[in-house]
Amino acid sequence: MVAITLTEKLIEGGKCLIEELDTSGIKVNGALWIFFQEEGFWKLMLSFPDVDKSGPKSAYSKVQKALSKLTKKDGLSLDDIAIAKSSSPLLHLLKKVVHTGTGISGIRFSNNVVNGQLIADAYIYRLI
Repeated sequence: MVAITLTEKLIEGGKCLIEELDTSGIKVNGALWIFFQEEGFWKLMLSFPDVDKSGPKSAYSKVQKALSKLTKKDGLSLDDIAIAKSSSPLLHLLKKVVHTGTGISGIRFSNNVVNGQLIADAYIYRLI
């Protein structure tokens, strides 16, 4: 299920997933919900430092394993997730204006323009 509206349930589910990945020793250096305005849906974008080396398939496998440890009430599925390289242009752009540290934040970033690029809506947990 791809989210059309970012609900509190999805925000909490994203937080639980990041906590599970952290607990499993998987380093997450980027985690945010991003609204794809033209398509009209939200995706939980995750970035891992080793995606460049091991590829997205390995990252999706790690996420699926973490998702399996969450309860159904968290409301997330692999369809809600997008894996990005640390060098992703969107992440690079956002890191210029938002720094969270290694914890889990909850920063709503809506209707902002960064270097001429519109960020329609995002909910940022972590950008390091």
